[in-house]
Parts: sequence; C-alpha cells; structure tokens
Amino acid sequence: MYILYHKTHFFYHFEINITKVYIKYKNHFFKNKEEELKPGERGKYMPEIKLPIDEKFTINFKANGGKFLYCEDLDEIFQSLENIIQENHWEDKKALFIDSNLKDKFKNAGLTTTNKISDSTFFITTCENLIANDGSLLISSLQIAEKKLTELPANFVVFATTSQMVETIGEGLRGIKTKNRQRIPTNITTIKHFKSSDEKDFLSYGSSSKNLYLLLLEDL
Repeated sequence: MYILYHKTHFFYHFEINITKVYIKYKNHFFKNKEEELKPGERGKYMPEIKLPIDEKFTINFKANGGKFLYCEDLDEIFQSLENIIQENHWEDKKALFIDSNLKDKFKNAGLTTTNKISDSTFFITTCENLIANDGSLLISSLQIAEKKLTELPANFVVFATTSQMVETIGEGLRGIKTKNRQRIPTNITTIKHFKSSDEKDFLSYGSSSKNLYLLLLEDL
C-alpha cells in the first residue's frame, strides 16, 4: 500500500510540475509571438499571394504610368483609338507606322499616316510581349526596326493581345527565340516608363519614357 501510494503521489506531483512548465512555456511563447506579430507587421509572416498574370501586369503597368484600354474585338480597338486621338487633339496629326502589316490592319481607321519620324506625332506599333512582373513591354526590330527609342515619337499607341502576356523578361526572350528560329530579331529592348515629358520624375531620368496607350485585345 505504501509503495503504491508513494508511486501515485510521485506521478501526481510529476504531472502537476509538467503542467506548470507547459503553461509557463506556452504563455511565454505566445506572449513573444504576440509582441512579434504586431498589427502592422502581420503581413510579412503570411505567404505571398500569387496574383493571376493579367492582374499582375495591369497593376504594374498602371504603376509605371501606362494607360490601359481593354477591348473585346477589333471594333472596340478602332473606337478606343479614335477616343485617344480626340482626347489628345491629334485629328490633324500624322501617325507613324513601321510595321506594314499593322498599317494594313488600321487602314480603315481614318488615320493620316507617314513613314517619316520627323513628320509624326504618335507611333502605332505592336510588341513582342507584355511582362507581368514589372509591367514593361518587350519590343524588337520587328516593331521598331533598328531605331533607338529616343528617336521615335514621344507618344506610343501599342496594339497587343492577352495571349502575349508572360511572367518575366526571360520567358519573353525564350518565346522570341522559339518563334523566330530562322532569323532572331535584333534591337530587343523594353519600355517601362510611360509618362509624358511634363509628368516625368527622378525615377525615369535617363530612360526612354513614353506617353503610352495600350490597346489590349482579348484573344484567349
């Protein structure tokens, strides 16, 4: 009986002590966690939210100063272009085209066109890809020939499709190589700053900043 009582008494006190240690440790641990997870800092402990590629591009593109017009068909593309021209009072101005296929696509848009940069007010072009992770546009000699961005008009109207969105520049470069195995285009570059000359800030100094409108056609 004594031995049984002694053992029972021992385990009783052992369990109490363990419970006290656990409660003390638990209170200390969660107190520290509460101190670490202050309301304004909670986000850094949470997993990063992965946005859909189109949302990511739109957010970053607009943050760069770009103007975004989503269109469901070509009729909406032409209507949006007309609105852009009216908004900027370009009715009597000339549009520059380098891509002859694109020029043919817009032949019924009522534009006055030119092949001379010096005579143009705005440049209508396509691009290689729309880069989601920084909101930039990837272009090459297929769009701008061998011209430098600084040589082209300050105003860009870019016609692109939703299928041209990629996550990174690297993905876009691989796509260019895959599509043009026989002859890879040259003069590959990106446009990232989309502000007119009177809106430029110190972040865009030294860069080829353009007042840029994106006409995005849904094709997926």
